[in-house]
Amino acid sequence: MGHNGSGEPKKTIMQLLEGSEVTKICAPMVRYSKLQFRNLVLKYGCDIAYTPMIISESFLQSEMCRNNEFTTNKSDTPLVVQFAASNPKDFADASELVAPYADGVGLNSGCPQRWAMADGYGAKLLKNPEQLKDYVRFTRAKLSAEDFAISVKIRLHKDMKTTVDMCQRLEHVGVSYIDVHGRTTDERHQPVHYDHIKTIRENVSIPVVANGDVTTLDEVHEVSQYTGCHGVMVARGLLANPAMFDGHQYTPAECIKDWVEICMNLGTPFTCFHNHLIYMMDKVATKSEKRFFNSLQSTPAVLEYLEQNIFCHSENKKQES
Repeated sequence: MGHNGSGEPKKTIMQLLEGSEVTKICAPMVRYSKLQFRNLVLKYGCDIAYTPMIISESFLQSEMCRNNEFTTNKSDTPLVVQFAASNPKDFADASELVAPYADGVGLNSGCPQRWAMADGYGAKLLKNPEQLKDYVRFTRAKLSAEDFAISVKIRLHKDMKTTVDMCQRLEHVGVSYIDVHGRTTDERHQPVHYDHIKTIRENVSIPVVANGDVTTLDEVHEVSQYTGCHGVMVARGLLANPAMFDGHQYTPAECIKDWVEICMNLGTPFTCFHNHLIYMMDKVATKSEKRFFNSLQSTPAVLEYLEQNIFCHSENKKQES
């Protein structure tokens, strides 16, 4: 067992989820929840961070895919690696490969995108709840350590009884916890069904993580309190404000500085570096400032802009106070 920054023993995922405080989780985000971003949010109140969804078949077959899709470091913990898999064996084998470097794995059975479902991934798995159990059983047979978490991320069935039955089946075969995005596969921007997440939580004894449209720390606590969920998972809210879990309403200059430092230390492609900053500055810059910043084409140009328009203003405010 590792240690956290304060020198205390690091808590396992299950210790966090079974604790008295709501567990704050960075969701898996394609292209965005990579190592650099995970390192950042874990500095600002995030308890658990997920990798982007990785296709297990490609991960098993290609060393290039493994090197491109999965990187980690000592600050990258607690970490859950999320896989999309079209059969239980691929999920179990891919999970076994990353187990020495992660605190848990997650199966994506919630992605509603057409390409994923056409290839047998994501929400397509919800159509066969009986087989879904095998993903957990096969993986638990390979990875029996109690402190290694095996989770499943789902969306809601249109029929709530079907959803509850599926979650209970997963519990019976040893899933550690369930992430629930509170919409059906067909729903995109409709209101999140927190009442349905609450019903799931009331009908299983394992931890449940609520996911959907949370953008502030106050909403994290409100959703947890209403649903009874042990954890709350956030995606877009963290992209716009990686310091959200620390209670900041907007991305503070210090957080932007940390992002720059992390990216420079780890070596980060410009597109990734710049795109995250575009999200972070959406609420802290004017329209004309955003238009100019978004058009920048190089890392030196971005650094010069930040130094002149963000960091110097932050230093001036500190001196004034």
